[in-house]
Amino acid sequence: MKNYLTNYNRNNHAFDFFDDAFDNFFRPLFYDEKLDAMKTDIRETKDSYILDVEMPGFDKEDISLDLDNGYLTIRAEKKEKDESGKEEHRYVRKERSVSCQRSYYVGDTEEESIKAKYDKGVLTVTLPKKEEKKPDTKKNIVIE
Repeated sequence: MKNYLTNYNRNNHAFDFFDDAFDNFFRPLFYDEKLDAMKTDIRETKDSYILDVEMPGFDKEDISLDLDNGYLTIRAEKKEKDESGKEEHRYVRKERSVSCQRSYYVGDTEEESIKAKYDKGVLTVTLPKKEEKKPDTKKNIVIE
């Protein structure tokens, strides 16, 4: 399988075409690496729904949750640290800035009732279920 840390300056070796063709054959047809971000498990308990969202590499301060028109949007953004003035080494390539977001339809939920915690790269969001409206009791209507 393909090693994504491959040096792409391969000096045009004769078999590179065959290596690439073999690697691409095993890649899913419509694979998108962005789909790997924010993998989510949704659990249901008696009185709530719980979302476990994988967000490794982010700090709690990098994450925000917004509720708008029944959609809960989770955003995360990690910016590159300013290391100007440090001449110890020179980066050839640096990939530390990243952002991602994902929205979930949660219906008519009050923002105050949503609880979230972030621990060891997993954001856990608890959404309480709304109480079901009890149907009105049966009434007999008299015909005049």
